[in-house]
Amino acid sequence: MNQEQHDREELPLRRQLVRSVLRHGCDDTPQNRLQAVLSNLWLHLHPARTRREALRFHFTLCAGGISFLLFLVTVATGAILMFHYRPTPDHAHRDMLLLWQVPYGALLRSLHRYAGDGMVIAVFVHMVRVLLTGSYKAPREFNWVLGVVLLLLTLAIAFTGYLLPWDQKGYWATTVATNMVSAAPVVGADGPAALVGPDHDVRAALLGGTSVGPPTLVRFYVLHCFVLPLVAGLLMALHFWRVRKDGFSGPL
Repeated sequence: MNQEQHDREELPLRRQLVRSVLRHGCDDTPQNRLQAVLSNLWLHLHPARTRREALRFHFTLCAGGISFLLFLVTVATGAILMFHYRPTPDHAHRDMLLLWQVPYGALLRSLHRYAGDGMVIAVFVHMVRVLLTGSYKAPREFNWVLGVVLLLLTLAIAFTGYLLPWDQKGYWATTVATNMVSAAPVVGADGPAALVGPDHDVRAALLGGTSVGPPTLVRFYVLHCFVLPLVAGLLMALHFWRVRKDGFSGPL
């Protein structure tokens, strides 16, 4: 048996293995292939057609792309900084100071901090641009809501990272902010949680107690490094996909 005959016999087996893993009920036709590309985020990364006006810098300001780029910078630098940081009151502030002695530690921390601040500004500029140009109108209403949620998540990521240096500024800023959260309707101390007990509102959930302490540092660390970036990344993927499916907006 030559090599060509051997390959022809193995081909049906390979197809059977692939179909056993990636099952679908659609026939393998050109129309179904096209639908698979158009409905898949990874395959439909870029649209087939884009309005020329929607790509002009003076219209978009490239604020959305800059926001995503800064998000990637914060994730990459934050992942490296996690190797040099311990979320405990005895080590948090000391580890931040030791970063200045680690090779490229000061550069990484500065990049992480300024990229995070720049992301907040870029997302705000992006939202203002979308609002002023009417890009939130039909059929892009749902994507506008996603953008608002992403703005809130960006602020939440920045807020939870403020406490991690475990200094006086972060301590009292967190105290003031969580006291404001306690006054929020429904989820605050005067909401339904008051029926359970005085320490069961959203403020107590964030602090892990009645005041800023070691549980607060751990909770903010988990939120800042894992939960909020993961949720933001998933919503960004949905946001980008909806931009392409709903159609790029153009000048009014």
